[in-house]
Amino acid sequence: MNNNDLNPEKSEDNPKFEFFDVTADTGYWAYGSTLEESFENAGLAMFDVMTDTNKVSHIIKKQFTIESEDKVSLLYDWLEELLFRHDVDFMYFSSFNVNISPINKGYKLYAEVCGEEINSKVHERLNEVKAVTFHLMEVNDEKEYRVSGILDL
Repeated sequence: MNNNDLNPEKSEDNPKFEFFDVTADTGYWAYGSTLEESFENAGLAMFDVMTDTNKVSHIIKKQFTIESEDKVSLLYDWLEELLFRHDVDFMYFSSFNVNISPINKGYKLYAEVCGEEINSKVHERLNEVKAVTFHLMEVNDEKEYRVSGILDL
């Protein structure tokens, strides 16, 4: 797949995410004005690889929490949970609300995500995401909020 074929959602001033070339996979940077927003945009980027998220309605709401030992593991676990729910519930998500807080041994993420069941008459299947990888995954929350990830297609 050529990442240039993807249509990332971004504006001139504040991109939500952008893709970078990785052989046989798709890599992306997701941005936000907060750590939570960068995680939300990472979820949006992953689903934008799968379908046009602008065509995914916010009909069904799912809520869950995740605990991880550090921010990179939290990002990985967040994306893995989204991919799991996509596969098990046969859904696309396009709205993400995340709250992250420190806990004794790491971080806790509370998520509320909205989407709808996959409908082949409405949702074009672009790429199948097989897995989220730790390769080149990073969380930058020093000067700007930016996270990166690579998806195995």
